[in-house]
Amino acid sequence: MGILSEALPATKLVYFDDMWQLQAHGRVLSVVEQDGDRLAVIINQTIMYPQGGGQPCDTGNIISVDSQQKFRVEDVRSKSGLVYHYGYYEVAEGEEATSAFQKGEDVTMVIDAERRSFNSRLHTAGHLLDACMSNVGLTSFEPGKGHHFPDGPYVEYKGTIPAADTEKMRAALEAEANRLVSAGGQVSAVVVPYLEAAALCGGVLPDYIPKESCPRVVSLGDNLGGPCGGTHVYDIKQIGHINVTQIRVRKGTTKVSYKLKDDGLVSVA
Repeated sequence: MGILSEALPATKLVYFDDMWQLQAHGRVLSVVEQDGDRLAVIINQTIMYPQGGGQPCDTGNIISVDSQQKFRVEDVRSKSGLVYHYGYYEVAEGEEATSAFQKGEDVTMVIDAERRSFNSRLHTAGHLLDACMSNVGLTSFEPGKGHHFPDGPYVEYKGTIPAADTEKMRAALEAEANRLVSAGGQVSAVVVPYLEAAALCGGVLPDYIPKESCPRVVSLGDNLGGPCGGTHVYDIKQIGHINVTQIRVRKGTTKVSYKLKDDGLVSVA
């Protein structure tokens, strides 16, 4: 264990291609201490989502293939292309700690499935609201900040709704969201050149995406796609019932708050 001093290759983000893989193998590149006493494991690839883009991080375990030493992951962050899995080595009461992970050691990553499922449902619901805004006539409203956390998820849009119409639009958005959920549709993610990504998103991408990049686009069924680096459900039906709880308008921005009816994974028939 030591401070990161050598240049390491960027972490491969397995969830970019497979958002539903909950277990995978990897190879330890480094174990580092940061911020005084925070211990982090860096692996050549990861299925664990690092917090960002309005979505909470995954949690889970990293387990040595040889020694079965277990590292409990409580936080995941991405910095300069490297994904840091923060946590601690688990030691059973009355037992002594085994050795720390070594560079090159083979490990197995296991994600906490229930947390991943709920976070993915919340995130997909937020994206579905983008389609609903257009479907109920608010075509000029551009999505801005999204907060897809269990403690009060919402999406903000550039544009304002007259105060007298907010309740009517809240009801319309909720009805449209649940119509789309009932209809279902496969969720897909692709990494493509800029112009192709723009076409999937209706012809335009946000200004913060470089024109020389290859953005990742997530599409929900037949709806327009959107640039996104997060995880989502396999089918729109898995979101379950959506409650649009409130619409607030302030300083040229419309904030649409929502919640899900339950915290379990909805099966797809």
